[in-house]
Amino acid sequence: MTQKRIVVIDDSKLVLAIATEALEGAGFEVLTTDSGIEANQFIYSSRRPDLILIDVMMPLLNGDRKVRLLKERESSRHIPIILMSTKARDELEQLTRESGADGYIQKPFDEASLVQQVDRILAA
Repeated sequence: MTQKRIVVIDDSKLVLAIATEALEGAGFEVLTTDSGIEANQFIYSSRRPDLILIDVMMPLLNGDRKVRLLKERESSRHIPIILMSTKARDELEQLTRESGADGYIQKPFDEASLVQQVDRILAA
């Protein structure tokens, strides 16, 4: 069975490190970047990710805008995406619905909650 590939996009090195440790510990292959634009090299590669985690508040291209762009493209619309943010739950739920994301997780998060959310979305 092929290891599930997760792309994590966040401009915080700490969040990238925590997410990587949690997801690799759960058996996922993890690719990270601090840029939604640079993430395209992972998203549109020959081996596409099974899921994308993306921070809402990103420089140059906000995470919710990146989700909309990914969901508009035939080649990437099937990839589940989880938004991450420190925003209030109501606002984050609204951004998730409006952008077409498949779920969200509030920051700061603990490693177990992150893995649980990723497992839940991948199982859907």
